[in-house]
Amino acid sequence: MPSKKKTFEENLQDLEAIVTKLENGDVPLEEAIAEFQKGMVLSKDLQKTLEDAEKTLVKVMQADGTETEMENNG
Repeated sequence: MPSKKKTFEENLQDLEAIVTKLENGDVPLEEAIAEFQKGMVLSKDLQKTLEDAEKTLVKVMQADGTETEMENNG
């Protein structure tokens, strides 16, 4: 049975737990490296989710029903 894909919030909680663990500094070096790598993967996945959400949100419906991309000024 395949595991269900975690939600954005679940992945964010996992990343926060990794950061907290690493900030405490009482993790053996090998484990810290593994946790850091896991955190980087989670971070990239979270960033992609946010970028995809932004692309969806910048599409707006005009009065005639056509979609247009809003200019991103930032």
